[in-house]
Amino acid sequence: MAIGIAILKATLVVLFFMHVRYNTPLMWVYASAGFFMLVILLVLLMQDYMSRDWERVPVQFLQ
Repeated sequence: MAIGIAILKATLVVLFFMHVRYNTPLMWVYASAGFFMLVILLVLLMQDYMSRDWERVPVQFLQ
């Protein structure tokens, strides 16, 4: 639920407060390119995060 509200708010900010809705189609291309670049970077980040092996820390190091 919270992520949906955040996405809605971000969309409203981009469309109205950054005036993308009323600009030329080229501005839509720039805004879309920025969004897709963000998605690509997040996908790459999650792939790297999920592929790591997490080692258990020995008890002696926790004290």
